[in-house]
Amino acid sequence: MFSRSSMKNPAYRRYTRRMLPLSLLYVGAIMLASWLVHDRSTISAVSVGLALLPGLAILGWIWAMARLLIELDDEFLRLLEVRKFLVATGVTLAACSVWGLLEIYTNVPRLPVFLVFPLWAMGLFVGMLVNRITLGTAGACA
Repeated sequence: MFSRSSMKNPAYRRYTRRMLPLSLLYVGAIMLASWLVHDRSTISAVSVGLALLPGLAILGWIWAMARLLIELDDEFLRLLEVRKFLVATGVTLAACSVWGLLEIYTNVPRLPVFLVFPLWAMGLFVGMLVNRITLGTAGACA
């Protein structure tokens, strides 16, 4: 989450106001789809719609992160956010590529594709640590 001082920045306040309802939509959509759509259900407009509903929240998260970059006036804070995004992308690409090779050449379990975005989100934490270690600050994060 963000530190108290960063919440004085209007861009971070708007980001938080966007992310909270999207997060609630995601959790609610996952719960609804899990309750109403059984594993390996027959394809219908309802099952496809319910299965895709959490994806709308993910698209919203991506949009909210892009808006944060656009709205941040402080170039240093923008740099810190971009660096976090780049590290998260590198972590995700590396993990998925290595795991994919293991899937091809060994008998490891398949990585469900829907886990790629949560992996990327965890990579943001790694990016925050990289910022703290290399630049002495993680930025807006506490």
